Amino acid sequence: MWRDTWLIFRRDFALSARNPTWLIIQIMQPVLYLVLFGPLMEKVVASTPGFPPGDVWTIFTPALIVMIALFGTSFVGFGLLAEYRSGVVERLRVTPVSRVALLLGKVLNNVLQALVQALILIGLAMVVFGLRAPLGGILLSLVIAALLAVTMASSSYALALTLKSERSFPALLNAVLLPVLLLSGILLPITTGLAPTWLYTLSRINPFSHIVEAERAGFRGDFTTDGLLTGSLVLAALTVLAVWWGASTFRKENA
Repeated sequence: MWRDTWLIFRRDFALSARNPTWLIIQIMQPVLYLVLFGPLMEKVVASTPGFPPGDVWTIFTPALIVMIALFGTSFVGFGLLAEYRSGVVERLRVTPVSRVALLLGKVLNNVLQALVQALILIGLAMVVFGLRAPLGGILLSLVIAALLAVTMASSSYALALTLKSERSFPALLNAVLLPVLLLSGILLPITTGLAPTWLYTLSRINPFSHIVEAERAGFRGDFTTDGLLTGSLVLAALTVLAVWWGASTFRKENA
């Protein structure tokens, strides 16, 4: 299976490398948030009680990394739908390639793209805005971003093959991702000191808010159980469920 996964990854990576435009478009949104929104938050973070510990860049940068992994890989199902319509998926199915490898090869290419974008964002925050974060925390944040990219890419492929509709797919994604974004605390942390009780309670139900908190804990060097355990467990559960869903969908399509 690993050889099959490598072959699919190499194929998708070659296609991405020939046309890097989409990668550039994806990185533009978090970069604009960092450059245009981050400086506005400096005085707000310094003068408003209720924000997590750390300066604006240790609060905002890890959240944008989550945004990259969350949104950059959520729409990869469009590419699979295009391959489905053109018959590429059908041609791959008649080969002896493992159906799980068909999923994992594509997902690994998406993970690589998300990590490249995250590294660009971290480098920009360090060079331009003086971000200071421990190396261990940065490496941990990249691991979290990689697992989140696996989760979202697997879910995106599974949803695309389930719906098989270029109209329904983006409509459903936008309906789900907007409240996820607002309730995850990516743009503004949702804490007991800032949010009303009902909004804070809703944010606790959103699993991605715990992942954002784990990212921020890593960037400020907080490696305690409280800082990382909940987000790590939530992310691990989501990753297992998403890969299982994606693999099951690929197998059903082959039946």
